[in-house]
Amino acid sequence: MQYLSYNERKKHGTFDFPIAIYSVNERHPQYVMAFHWHMEYEIIRVRQGSFHMTLDEEQFTAKAGDIVFISGGTLHAGTPENCVYDCIVFDMNMLPKWGNACHTLLQRIIDRDIWIDQHLPTEDGQMAGVIDALFSAMESKAQGYQLVVQGCLYQLFGIVLQKGYYQTSPVKGSRNYKKVSQLKQALRLIEENYAAPLTLEQLSAAAGMSPKYFCRFFQEMTQHTPIEYLNIYRIERACYQLIATDRSVTEIAFSCGYNDLSYFIKTFKRYKGVTPKRYLTAGVVS
Repeated sequence: MQYLSYNERKKHGTFDFPIAIYSVNERHPQYVMAFHWHMEYEIIRVRQGSFHMTLDEEQFTAKAGDIVFISGGTLHAGTPENCVYDCIVFDMNMLPKWGNACHTLLQRIIDRDIWIDQHLPTEDGQMAGVIDALFSAMESKAQGYQLVVQGCLYQLFGIVLQKGYYQTSPVKGSRNYKKVSQLKQALRLIEENYAAPLTLEQLSAAAGMSPKYFCRFFQEMTQHTPIEYLNIYRIERACYQLIATDRSVTEIAFSCGYNDLSYFIKTFKRYKGVTPKRYLTAGVVS
């Protein structure tokens, strides 16, 4: 699983069964979940440690046993701490809409007339059982698991609606929606131009703000300054290239926007705790 594109375009699963499961631990090259969004829905199960997350503007810490539900299009990020977590990412359109009743209810979720709670209550035995069955089916991939998975998702949404684990969607023209949209514009600019010199003026212009206001806004939204976050993104890209390509450290440094190799190594060590070469030989797996 990679979080290399803020607007993630990766296909999850297969064409006829667009759902996939990913397991992440501290050896994963994208252990820290960078800000990104995708139109697929995501269910995260924290198995160990804690996961400090941001979903749009909400910040919280998910702990072992917690289940987080992320609706399509939600801007999200996370910093794990001694954490192991699993993710299931799926396209809502994979669910057959048998009959008008099912179609209407699922469409209300897709259209965000219904906004499912971001924290699913695992103290609810019925909900916990469905979540466990869903992850178990995806992990085992035993014959017929596709039917079990779809059945679990139907059950999950049925429990959500039956027990009121949802709210009405935020008004699309609200201030919060606008702030998230502005942040996405700046993040998209970073994604598309991280290898080139990027200035504070360019980033603030992408968000439609003055540089002074943009700095406060960006730090409030991400807990990082714009330039610090640009460096974080560049280093995450470098991590992936170290694992997935045969490029030299020098080539990777230049491809990630660093013209000074020593500065790249220093920055890499600041964020990852090791040099690029040490990172590559430390047994990190994708």
